[in-house]
Amino acid sequence: MINDIIMEDQLLFTDEEREESLELLRRLRQLLSDSLEEGDEARITRHIHHALENNEIKRDIFGLNPVVAALHTAVIAVEEEGLRRDGVMAILLRHSVASGYESMEDIEREFGSGVAKIIHGLTKIQQLYKMSPVIQSDNYRNLLLSFAEDMRVILIMIADRVNLMRQIRDTDQVEAKLQVSREASYLYAPLAHKLGLYKLKSELEDLSLKYMEHDAYYMIKDKLNATKKSRDAYVEQFIAPVEEKLKAAGLKCHIKGRTKSIHSIWQKMKKQKCGFEGIYDLFAIRIIIDAPPELEKAHCWQAFAIVTNMYQGNPKRLRDWLTVPKSNGYESLHITVLGPQQKWVEVQIRTERMDDIAERGLAAHWRYKGVKDADGGIDEWLNSIRNALENSDDRMVMDDFRTDLYEDEVYVFTPRGELLKFPKGATVLDFAYRIHSQVGNLCTGARINGKVVTFRYQLKSGDQVEVITSVTQHPKQDWLNIAKTSRAKAKIRLALKDVQVKEAAMVKEMLERRLKNRKTDFDDAVMNHLIKKLGYKETRDFYRDIAAGTRDVNTVIEHYIALKNPETTAQPAVATGQKAGDFVYEHPDEELTYSSDDVIVIGQNLKGVDFQLAKCCHPIYGDKVFGFVTVQGGIKIHRTDCPNAPELMRRFGYRIVKAKWSGKGSSKYSVTLRVVGNDQIGIINNITGIISKEENITIRSISIDSNDGLFSGNIVVNIEDTARLENLIRKIKNVKGVKQVARTDTA
Repeated sequence: MINDIIMEDQLLFTDEEREESLELLRRLRQLLSDSLEEGDEARITRHIHHALENNEIKRDIFGLNPVVAALHTAVIAVEEEGLRRDGVMAILLRHSVASGYESMEDIEREFGSGVAKIIHGLTKIQQLYKMSPVIQSDNYRNLLLSFAEDMRVILIMIADRVNLMRQIRDTDQVEAKLQVSREASYLYAPLAHKLGLYKLKSELEDLSLKYMEHDAYYMIKDKLNATKKSRDAYVEQFIAPVEEKLKAAGLKCHIKGRTKSIHSIWQKMKKQKCGFEGIYDLFAIRIIIDAPPELEKAHCWQAFAIVTNMYQGNPKRLRDWLTVPKSNGYESLHITVLGPQQKWVEVQIRTERMDDIAERGLAAHWRYKGVKDADGGIDEWLNSIRNALENSDDRMVMDDFRTDLYEDEVYVFTPRGELLKFPKGATVLDFAYRIHSQVGNLCTGARINGKVVTFRYQLKSGDQVEVITSVTQHPKQDWLNIAKTSRAKAKIRLALKDVQVKEAAMVKEMLERRLKNRKTDFDDAVMNHLIKKLGYKETRDFYRDIAAGTRDVNTVIEHYIALKNPETTAQPAVATGQKAGDFVYEHPDEELTYSSDDVIVIGQNLKGVDFQLAKCCHPIYGDKVFGFVTVQGGIKIHRTDCPNAPELMRRFGYRIVKAKWSGKGSSKYSVTLRVVGNDQIGIINNITGIISKEENITIRSISIDSNDGLFSGNIVVNIEDTARLENLIRKIKNVKGVKQVARTDTA
């Protein structure tokens, strides 16, 4: 059937591609003969046939045939990575799903949930690319792994990139080729390394170097080719006598020489800042000993003694990873010796088990150990998958595998594509403080993937976060409960200290102003004495309590006056524990202040006309008003809801003029509030405490009566405008025990 498709569609397949596809199909049939299900080949053929007919399969930017590329990728995935039926089916079908030709439901119904799961993972990974991420980071690799859901997704991506790097050698798409190469170097090669796919890792690194630094690659390659014969001869010359001595000592071993990869040589040249000739360890001699576990170290050190007796060793170049293995499980003895022709040679001594670990990574380490790393983490997770792949009888483990890594970590994008790592449960607030302290201090929320959320939102891997700030925002104490990272909490505590300092300055300024209105000077010594008398050890705690409203400012002022002027009989406005009954407070020194910069426009646009505020309704800035021309010729300003307004309009409509506020000045206006509530202990203290905390609002008088457990009375305040008045009324209504609050027209 595949042959029929290729023959039918002359436009898509060249002759070379037809032959190549048929050969790849034959190889796949042989490799997958034990895992293919009945009808798989017919179903996959039908899907590809329909996709071709509907022109869903198109060449990529490099002009590569996607069907041929998918077959190449599948062969690599099977031969080099051990993938089986589900992985191959996902590789061949993913382009149909990506183009929208096939749905995930169709794939799951025809090929099973395993194939659908892999394709779903591949689709999610492609969505990450749309965020324009900065891929040159461990965080992006880790996000990729946590997003994949099924490890086969990562293996397919590596195989696909290896195939792509092989195919684009002669492309004229230079910029795209460089982008693909950078991703191979920064992303796919490290992933292959973590999985123990060292052959693919080296190929990706070498091809990346070839495409990105062409001259360096071919310079090293040419020099290696030029020295190959002499290098091989030297290796034989070095190995022969060493092998003879080792066997004479009764050690079972084999010795081989290994030339470093071109990429590895180039990295060493850059690190050591020298030319090719300056790299003396272009190859290493590896002595691999067959020894039982209990004799491994003894045999390695015995081989070490034999080699260093034959050739002079460089003690500065001794690396003992036998006594203390590397954190990734690597064990070996390395020594550089002066060999024949006075050339330095690196010798690596290890056992078969150690060599297996060195070649195959931590996967081999866990297999030999038979236990899991107590700390868990990425390497154990990745290599447990490698073990499952290596065991042909363990396909079910691989098919059912779901990642459970990163239960404690999330990876999120900044708007510029940078990836940041946070502990699970971290919020937008943690993200904001990670960006900058000031961004955190002003944070009000964020846009997550374009949707607005609060700063309490818990971040999820893959989120793209854009912080929303406001200049009116400032840190609050409960932010310490919202933030999860110690970094954010430390910055919040620092910001709160700054806020407390500013609050203390504002409270102190307010106290000075209030005392000035009471004809009393502010004295630091007297205030400090009062603070201690009130039981405070720290001055900042006193000012913080006043700012928070837990300490009544009016009571503090009365105590201060009594302490500063003990001969006076000044009493606190209301003592804590006092009920409301028959309470009277007058503040004659608190005079109203009117400013000429409060402007009322009379008529159409007449400013600067003298006017008076009517005492029958006491209008204040923000009220809807009208003007009334008096018999003396002056104008009085009334509220439109003044009790006298209907009569004035009925009898003297010809003397009514339009009026409106047009400019906010600094005047204060007298307003009477009628308050009704339960006559309970401390209620007046609570009400006056609310008023005293309001900026630019002062109490002029209080008159309260009580009867049968209820109180009612008038509170006269000096206030700037209706907005502040409405806010004050709302706050007094929220005082426990208050039943009614309303503005009255009583003077």
